[in-house]
Amino acid sequence: MVSSHLLLEEPIRMASILEPSKPNFFPAMTKIVGTLGQKSSSVEIISGCLKAGMSVARFDFSWGDAKFHQETLENLKVAIKSTKKLCAVMLDTVGPELQVINKTKHSISLQADSFVVLTPDQDKEATSNLLPINFSGLSQAVKPGDTIFIGQYLFTGSETTSVWLEVTEVKGEDVVCLIKNSATLAGSLYTLHVSQIHIDLPTLTDKDKEVISTWGVRNNIDFLSLSYTRHAEDVRHAREFLSNLGDLSQTQIFAKIENVEGLTHFDEILQEADGIILSRGNLGIDLPPEKVFLFQKAAVHKCNMAGKPAVVTRVVDSMTDNLRPTRAEATDVANAVLDGSDAILLGAETLRGLYPVDTISVVGKICAEAEKVYNQDVYFKKTVKYVGEPMTHLESIASSAVRAAIKVKASVIICFTSSGRAARLIAKYRPTMPVLSVVIPRLKTNQLRWTFSGAFEARQSLIVRGLFPMLADPRHPAEPTNATNESVLKVALDHGKASGVIKPHDRVVVCQKVGDASVVKIIELED
Repeated sequence: MVSSHLLLEEPIRMASILEPSKPNFFPAMTKIVGTLGQKSSSVEIISGCLKAGMSVARFDFSWGDAKFHQETLENLKVAIKSTKKLCAVMLDTVGPELQVINKTKHSISLQADSFVVLTPDQDKEATSNLLPINFSGLSQAVKPGDTIFIGQYLFTGSETTSVWLEVTEVKGEDVVCLIKNSATLAGSLYTLHVSQIHIDLPTLTDKDKEVISTWGVRNNIDFLSLSYTRHAEDVRHAREFLSNLGDLSQTQIFAKIENVEGLTHFDEILQEADGIILSRGNLGIDLPPEKVFLFQKAAVHKCNMAGKPAVVTRVVDSMTDNLRPTRAEATDVANAVLDGSDAILLGAETLRGLYPVDTISVVGKICAEAEKVYNQDVYFKKTVKYVGEPMTHLESIASSAVRAAIKVKASVIICFTSSGRAARLIAKYRPTMPVLSVVIPRLKTNQLRWTFSGAFEARQSLIVRGLFPMLADPRHPAEPTNATNESVLKVALDHGKASGVIKPHDRVVVCQKVGDASVVKIIELED
């Protein structure tokens, strides 16, 4: 049984598959992003999500107002304190999202082979043959024969709640469509997606800017998920906007690739963004089904080689209403891990799903099992070859630390960092053991007051596969001496021992800066 992605003992004993896995302090190296919403806004549920393995909380402004999201975030802060689990905050923009407006919130039944009119007149009531939308330019963008998809927000893909339309005629600003399948649209918000058509709306809308400059600034968001990123310029524009909002200049931008336009300009977008979210829901509509897996594998590989986090969405849709995923979904999660994904993003499953905590737990367990058979040796050689020679100083240190850790079978790699860059580079080589990133705070000033950096950098590593941050005591200087180095190292080792990652007689690889030199050393622990 040979595969370049799998590492399986030969011959594999089938009965061993049924042996229960040993519980770990870190549920999985792969991170889980959970969307908080209607079914996951209480302190109790959020605490359960954190304990189950959620390390990034996503706040989606496509639905819900700032007041609701603020209350949820305050509950998240309480849950973080009570569980002692770090969690980063991601704000997801609405972007140029087309929506059907249903003011009555009544269910709408659509019958196959009948016609429905899409109109920009939002004063009209949504019915079985008339759907008001929030975009006046649809009639200029489409032509007869084009495909339109409508479903409840975060499409389930289920034929009973989603509908395919074919454009038959354009009448002024109205678009007449043939209904391809019977469906019932339930709830107040349905998203409309036009397959492979350019929608002439800004990626960062005025509403997005308002939310970021108020809610985002107030809560020092760690990540901005830029919906419908279509060009590298979209990322540059968003970064320029954030740079004028104080601390948000440190916020990382994750480009959300949702359509063919984003796919076409993927390489340039990857260069500008801090990470990539593969929004497979919308992409699955824009791309032929047989091409989706190919895009996922190619995109994740490019992110891996660039050392930027790749986040995959839409993996266990069925768990929105069920306690167990389907066989195909369980395999899909494992394949995302084997492809090299850094994180799995859960949307509807935790936003309005009935089992948010169970979903995170199940996904974490599948990730952990897939990681055990991830062929790190092949990946490491491939990455070193891609980077080429001569390597940069930091890249050389990072790859050496990982190689040393694997050769001596270290239980953990400890990396001292102030910007987080060194730790991310180590994680890029996908070591088989956790990387404990010790962030050394730096003192900075805006000429009015002194503050310590470090919290942003620590939280932003919570989306990187295999990276687990801890914030060092700010009294330790950014350029530590040998004495303070040993002091911080002792704290890191104690943290590792307390969490069960480090045991007596284990070997630990330490990557740190001493003066102008970067040092990789191996420590063998005593009793």
